[in-house]
Amino acid sequence: MRHPCALLILCLGLVGCQQYQARPDIVPAEYVGLLAPKPAGVVLQKDDRLAICGDSITEQKMYSRLMEAYIVAARSDLHVTVRQYGWSGEQAGGFLKRIDNDVLRFKPTIATTCYGMNDFRYVPKDDAIAATYRQNQTAVVRKFKEAGARVILGSSGTIHSVPPWVKSAKGTWQDLNLALLNFRNINIEVAQAEEVGFADVYWPMLVKGHEARAKHGEGFKLEGNDGVHPGWAGHVMMATAYLEALGLTGDIGQIDVDLATGKATARYGQRVMKSEGGVVSLRSFRLPFSFEPGDVSKDNTIAAGVALADFQKKLNRLNLKVAGVKTAKAKVTWGEASKEFAAEQLAKGINLAAEFPQNPTSPAFAKIWQAVGDKQAYETKQIKTLFRSPEAKKDMEAVVKSSQVEFDRLAAALKAVIKPVDSTLKVEEVR
Repeated sequence: MRHPCALLILCLGLVGCQQYQARPDIVPAEYVGLLAPKPAGVVLQKDDRLAICGDSITEQKMYSRLMEAYIVAARSDLHVTVRQYGWSGEQAGGFLKRIDNDVLRFKPTIATTCYGMNDFRYVPKDDAIAATYRQNQTAVVRKFKEAGARVILGSSGTIHSVPPWVKSAKGTWQDLNLALLNFRNINIEVAQAEEVGFADVYWPMLVKGHEARAKHGEGFKLEGNDGVHPGWAGHVMMATAYLEALGLTGDIGQIDVDLATGKATARYGQRVMKSEGGVVSLRSFRLPFSFEPGDVSKDNTIAAGVALADFQKKLNRLNLKVAGVKTAKAKVTWGEASKEFAAEQLAKGINLAAEFPQNPTSPAFAKIWQAVGDKQAYETKQIKTLFRSPEAKKDMEAVVKSSQVEFDRLAAALKAVIKPVDSTLKVEEVR
């Protein structure tokens, strides 16, 4: 019997024939994934209120922080606000019980979900458990739709060990990964049936997990030290999956400089304030994602995740094109840092965000990063502590109102640091 992936070519002309995800040789043949649907254009809209929902992996406030910091910096033109609602140990059925009180009261216009890691109960593929998951995921989607919110239904990530804290866990880690793959496929079917978006967290982590271990050794744990809760590398993979599912294309800005005429133009959230002799005064309204350099062979660095996810190319492009260079090379200086590039390379364009990961916009991004972290930390406290307090049992609405005072302060603090950044970009021929 042929492997389903081998049937793909035979199915292209047939209506209703299921297509399958391309599987690189490094991934064992047992892994058969349905082809993940792609967003048709930008899903995120101006003034959206985004709810990021999920279990303990969401409550880690890592991929959610990456997402929010990116959205408010790189797409400040959309004026999107974000809340995260992670809850440790939660299943989709448990989320249904609190969705009205914790999430829908804040009237989200769009939501992402990440459930499955607890739902599959850490056992090999089980049809009854899978049927319950399908039912609950469908109910979650419909609940959001009834409230007028658009949905990005996310799969869980992968697993790389049998968790010792789950006493009922059984099977090998590969047995468990295959059960999670079944849940991923169910999510695709639910998303298609309910006509909502899908974020493929599982498949990129599966492929890149194998590739990273082959390159860096078994000590590289994309799924985290406990094999379940990812470190920064895994969370960058997750954030990338959700940002792509939201239809974000990564165009932070385009800057064109002509050394022959001395003129420069910019678009996509960048503005040339002055240009003379290859020196450009630039105002950036949309800021690239910025991070400290790190060891890409270590699983708990953002730098490793950026490399694995191809984040700079997919989502973080601040492009510079230079025409009129009469020498073989030219030097680009952005702020205090300089690098030399071949004239042909500059004519095609370079990504300033990738070439200068620490740049004049980095201090402003650091303030956004901190403000997002402060706000998301309070969101967990508000939902898990204040909304479950004795006072809330007596008068929930009073607790909601009083707790919103601090939330509003933190939200305002974030809004206050989302500002344009002025910088100087200089291009000069190297003789």
